[in-house]
Amino acid sequence: MNFLAHIYLSGDDDELKIGNFIADSVKGKKFSQFPDQIRKGITLHRKIDSYTDSHPIVRESILRLFPKYGHYSSVIVDILYDHFLAAYWNEFSNIPLEEYVADFYKLLEEYYEVLPKRVQDFLPYMFRDNWLVSYATIPGIGRILYQMNHRTKNRSKMNFAVIELEKYYSEFEKEFRAFFEELELFTKNEMRTL
Repeated sequence: MNFLAHIYLSGDDDELKIGNFIADSVKGKKFSQFPDQIRKGITLHRKIDSYTDSHPIVRESILRLFPKYGHYSSVIVDILYDHFLAAYWNEFSNIPLEEYVADFYKLLEEYYEVLPKRVQDFLPYMFRDNWLVSYATIPGIGRILYQMNHRTKNRSKMNFAVIELEKYYSEFEKEFRAFFEELELFTKNEMRTL
């Protein structure tokens, strides 16, 4: 899952959200330097990723993209699934997406000093382009995929994945919905054991 899903799955705990958000920028055991709840968020992120990577429904989505995008297919699916979460946000939260995201951006500013340098470096772009809200539209996801392709020095060609998103929209949506229901249950159970 990508940023929005990780934040959402953290529930109402601010430090759990921060940990879940920064986890990809915290390597190995470096998470031990963070406060307890942030460490738990990093751990939760890793459990969510492990569960997602091995899930048969997610594998279906990945296999649809694999012939064209190879090992980048799983990254693309994470981003596409965030699109469906954002696009149908009102089914998951009573707080409008724009308000939810604005509150999270304020939270990131409050915890700025705790964030890894890599996260601090991309925050201005995230805020300027409002990444999390832009996920809700196909053009917005197209911009995110374009940026991701740029980061791979154009090797991934994932900027073209909006073609598959539009072509197989109903298939991806069906897979997202089936998987996300299971992921929410998994996450709630894992949060009890943190």
